Amino acid sequence: MSLQHSSDTVKNAQPPKPQVCGSIIDAQGREVPITEQMIQEACKELEQSRVEKARKA
Repeated sequence: MSLQHSSDTVKNAQPPKPQVCGSIIDAQGREVPITEQMIQEACKELEQSRVEKARKA
């Protein structure tokens, strides 16, 4: 394999995927990356549950 062939391989390489910091396994056993939107929704639901609990106290 020559250096020319080696550089062609690098040029045709796939662009890097976005960095994933975690994932979950769905009901079908597939790995699903955790998105910022998923985290924000979970925080929103947690905040709402805390407010509801404080009102009951």
